[in-house]
Amino acid sequence: MTRRDFAAMAASSLLAMTMLGRPAAAAISPSDAQGLVQALVDDIFRVIESGRSESAILKDFDGLFAKYADVEIIARQVLGADSRRATPAQMRAFTDAFRGYIARKYGKRFREFIGGRIDVQSAAKVKSFHEVRTMAHLKGEAPFEVKFLVSDKSGRPRFFNMLIEGVNLMLTETAEIGARLDQRRGDIDALIRDLRTMG
Repeated sequence: MTRRDFAAMAASSLLAMTMLGRPAAAAISPSDAQGLVQALVDDIFRVIESGRSESAILKDFDGLFAKYADVEIIARQVLGADSRRATPAQMRAFTDAFRGYIARKYGKRFREFIGGRIDVQSAAKVKSFHEVRTMAHLKGEAPFEVKFLVSDKSGRPRFFNMLIEGVNLMLTETAEIGARLDQRRGDIDALIRDLRTMG
């Protein structure tokens, strides 16, 4: 598995979150942020080592994304400027469809993490959020750094971005969603229907 393969999969925790503008002032401590990421990592490996069916694992990953990621803000950022013209009902539907799409798209490959590990190393406040540094160890790969950016903008600690060796993962999803929406001539409802079956 290449580093870029890992980067793509990590976007399910999804994976890969884009810089979301201006997160709220960080009321959480570095230990809070580090604890969130440690819990996420523990849950990821608990799921992939459970021996359950693929459908059950994908459902679990959907739940992990909802639990640990700032899904509503991520979905709004991924949709970009079009989120401002979406109705509240469309945003709810898009957020739900996007969460499921991410879980299916990348969760199918998480079995490849079996036998590897992610070591949570440190956390520090950076401006208005916290950066949690981890080191990923996968079979056949040299260790590489993974950073989680965490804030409490949603009211409790959640990650809103993930960087693999400096690569902003959700930018890829932002570009892909934007391209798909362009192909549908800006039809948000059509994009939502597609997301429900993609991945």
